[in-house]
Amino acid sequence: MKIETEPCLPWQQRVGNQRDWVWRGWQTRYTFLRDPQTPIETPPLILLHGFGASIGHWRHNITELGQSHAVYALDMLGFGATEKPITTYNVSLWVDQIYDFWQTLIRKPVVLVGNSIGSLVCMAAAAAHPEMVQGIVMMSLPDPHLEADLVPAPLRPLVMLTKKVVAALLMPAFYVVRRPGFVRQWAGVAYANPEAVTDELVEILVGPAQDRGAVGAFAAIFKGMSLPEPGLSARLLLPTLTIPILLIWGKQDRMVPYPLARPQQFIQYNPRLTLIELEDCGHCPHDECPEPVNQAILEWIKSWSRDLVDSPEQDKIEV
Repeated sequence: MKIETEPCLPWQQRVGNQRDWVWRGWQTRYTFLRDPQTPIETPPLILLHGFGASIGHWRHNITELGQSHAVYALDMLGFGATEKPITTYNVSLWVDQIYDFWQTLIRKPVVLVGNSIGSLVCMAAAAAHPEMVQGIVMMSLPDPHLEADLVPAPLRPLVMLTKKVVAALLMPAFYVVRRPGFVRQWAGVAYANPEAVTDELVEILVGPAQDRGAVGAFAAIFKGMSLPEPGLSARLLLPTLTIPILLIWGKQDRMVPYPLARPQQFIQYNPRLTLIELEDCGHCPHDECPEPVNQAILEWIKSWSRDLVDSPEQDKIEV
């Protein structure tokens, strides 16, 4: 697929209406796009980015998805234009942030759409707050059990020690890894198509890394994500979900490699899970292959939302 390398408008003008919201005393950036003609029964969408990304990473998706849904996206704590405090970062923290955001601004069941770490947050939020979620879309799910399955038990202490050493070195190294040249190389690993690694993408990834507190937050996030979080795994959470689930995976994903992740295995955890595999696509399908991803999400929602609206059970999940 051809990626638009010279968009007509800056990405800030293609992601809806950006606003600030204060959560637990921390400034949080979010955006929304709502068409007044969108039917009230159509579920809103909340888009959750991956590691190192932000609202701008959805610049190829928000407008198209917003033609038939109210769309929200936010920079999770520590990322994007949201505040970057030094705190204990983990998926549970971001789940709390998303839930409070939903309670404050939406208060009707939504579809959560996430990429990478955002996928983990979607899955955990759906399990913790079923009243909030009608369905989830996960792209390139980094299941924590994948590492546990691949690393022999005797080597796990060594892996944990290595992570601690890396975390200690991150603060001085951060001044190097946030440089545009390094970010471009990193994106080149995440994306299968070199044409998708545009100057605009590099700008989106590099900008937040220059913010006040970015260095300390980056180290704290890496440290927090390196620690095991009890109960956070697809094999434990997916079987508890009774909602539609869409899993999208790029077959050239090198961050969560397709041959090691074996996405087909997730189907056995939940019969309502639909798997879509994309050729010539890497770790960020929504940005690298936006047209088929947008179409797949919209068609998948249509496939089950009409039945949900017509069902008397719908009344039970309204807030």
